[in-house]
Amino acid sequence: MGSALDARTLAEAFQATAAEGAERVALRTKDDEVSITWAEYGERVRRVAAGLAALGIGRGDTVGIMLTNRPEFHFADTATLSLGAVAFSIYNTSTAEQAAYLLGDAANSVIFTEQAFLATVLEARESADAVEHVVVVDGEEGGEGTLTLSELEARGEDGFDFETAWRAVDPDDLLTLIYTSGTTGPPKGVQLSHAAMMAAIRSFDSLVPLKPDGRVISWLPMAHIAERNVSQYMPMVGGTAVTCCPDPRQVVAYLTEVRPTWFFAVPRIWEKLMAAMEVGFAAEQDEARAEAIEWALDVGRRRVRAEQAGEEPSDELRAEHAKADELILSKLRERIGLDLAEAVNVGAAPSPPEVIEFFHAIGVPLAELWGMSETCAAGTCNPSERIKIGTVGPAAPGVELKLADDGEILVRGPMAMAGYRNDGERTAETIDREGWLHTGDVGELDDDGYLRIVDRKKELIINSAGKNMSPANIEAKIKAASPLIGQVCAVGDDRPYNVALIVLDPDAAAAFAAEHGIEDGSIEALAGEPAVLEEVAAAVERGNAALARVEQVKKFKLLGAEWQPGGTELTPTMKLKRRPIEHRYEREIEALYGE
Repeated sequence: MGSALDARTLAEAFQATAAEGAERVALRTKDDEVSITWAEYGERVRRVAAGLAALGIGRGDTVGIMLTNRPEFHFADTATLSLGAVAFSIYNTSTAEQAAYLLGDAANSVIFTEQAFLATVLEARESADAVEHVVVVDGEEGGEGTLTLSELEARGEDGFDFETAWRAVDPDDLLTLIYTSGTTGPPKGVQLSHAAMMAAIRSFDSLVPLKPDGRVISWLPMAHIAERNVSQYMPMVGGTAVTCCPDPRQVVAYLTEVRPTWFFAVPRIWEKLMAAMEVGFAAEQDEARAEAIEWALDVGRRRVRAEQAGEEPSDELRAEHAKADELILSKLRERIGLDLAEAVNVGAAPSPPEVIEFFHAIGVPLAELWGMSETCAAGTCNPSERIKIGTVGPAAPGVELKLADDGEILVRGPMAMAGYRNDGERTAETIDREGWLHTGDVGELDDDGYLRIVDRKKELIINSAGKNMSPANIEAKIKAASPLIGQVCAVGDDRPYNVALIVLDPDAAAAFAAEHGIEDGSIEALAGEPAVLEEVAAAVERGNAALARVEQVKKFKLLGAEWQPGGTELTPTMKLKRRPIEHRYEREIEALYGE
């Protein structure tokens, strides 16, 4: 990555990359409906930056963005940071009230949006005094009181000195605000500097090198630090081509078109991809081929388990695996679009080890990592040459890591945040006088320095007998037991035993209904179907078999509802909002304990 990796700021890195790879593709959409070179990207950034400057945006000012994953996001974000201004992204699932809170906290005068979210933004603006300009990136007209993107660009002055502007950006200037998704209260604005993000990118580069001929898919919310890194900041340094996927539900279909060299996804995507493949295996009509797939998967698992145990696979196993890979496994990787992937990662929530082992068995080296918005997502990562399933790897280069007496994970390094916006008290609670950032996660370190995440410190279940348990571990075991289960929320704090609220996976539920001849395939109806209840109960038993007796789920309630990302029960990245869930379903929980 050369000069871009040595850059002091993201603004400088972008200019170096755009110059070095001018004719290469930087941004595209599926099937090349839109394809933009680095030179074209650079020119659009210059024009948008000139327009923003004409609106009075300069160093330290904030700019809001509420867009899907589309090229215009990159224009807006990169133009903003090139002025030394601070862009922040709003989750697309946000209500007007939620958006208004962020606009008030950030105090931005400009926001970029698209027609799909315009009504939400305009309603939010009514209670956010600072917002003066709404820029709509799609359509011919944005409506009264708004600007189109072309109108914004036209406002730029011919003599605007863009080069002086981006060169004036300082490493200590804020790069972005990342608003945490708020599992326990109002979002906190994590302030990240250019210097912190460049430190994180250099750390990532030593683990997951981004190459100019690489390909990534932009599909998770850009308001999340992981996606912002994967498909915005890191490509600006590495020159990687980004394919924009505006509908996250379509990401699996994008895999075969893009064939990414690096792919990052939350656990639920990997779980559903595995479940879909297993359904396909079970439906194989050719008996010989079905047996061949079963044999190849068995060979793959035996090799993985030998390697995980620290054993050198025997010559016989190596030979058998080479044959299985040539005949079956390589074709499975190609079928799902991961045959050219050099690195694949999972994070943002606990991952069932069974799922990670499955992908290792087919030759996809899925590696868990861990990080936080407060550390630019840098933290730990399994190195590709030594992945330990069930851990999130050792500390990444440049990251200091230790455990407090109660097991809380503490980290320190140049990628740490500058603090929470407008909240000095919580900043002081999070970063101590020695610079250690208290993460709120509890973990365990093995003899090799690999970290295993136990759970969030505040979310640990402590039952009435004083036993500490990880709800995330319990939930992962139950979810992994059946593709029919979409989400599980374990409850047991200060209780005699654990219970669970369970919701169905809509895709698997529809397939189950069709397979069993159930006419009404709605989630609400299926939750009362005896066949569905029987399968879920069997899955709970299978999950319980992998848990200690005290951890096991004694009773469960199958809810006739679907939990949507960004809704009452889930954050946009599908983390459980435990307090709202327990409040909303208080009656159902009490019934489980009262029976």
